[in-house]
Amino acid sequence: MLVVIQFIRPTKNISTGQNLQDIAVLFPMNDTVQNILKKACYDCHSNNTHYPWYYNIQPVAWWMQDHINEAKDELNFSEFGGYKKKKQNRKLGKVAKSVTEGWMPLDSYTWIHKDANLTKEENTIIVNWAKGLQQQIPIE
Repeated sequence: MLVVIQFIRPTKNISTGQNLQDIAVLFPMNDTVQNILKKACYDCHSNNTHYPWYYNIQPVAWWMQDHINEAKDELNFSEFGGYKKKKQNRKLGKVAKSVTEGWMPLDSYTWIHKDANLTKEENTIIVNWAKGLQQQIPIE
């Protein structure tokens, strides 16, 4: 049974090109913010996941894909422009809150991806960016 399930694989979360609805396209950000988001957020909260070697082992891939799908349902930076302004504003508030309170990035992610652990300075940068952008988006 364990051998058979190795051949049943979920579809990978990899898109080609940059989506015109991507937050970085609609709201240009500096390199520092972009790099922090890429290392700590984008694997789960975008349409482009960097897959580690262990993704090729089942049932790990199913668990990871389910986690990615849930994360993208909550916030997808690649589809951010498709959200209504009120939702964009609310999501940016949640980004700031989640980083301030320390529940993002998830511990289960940072255990393996040590570089995703945010420093206090990086936390401040992301919170200030999210709050600043939140103020630029009018609530309908």
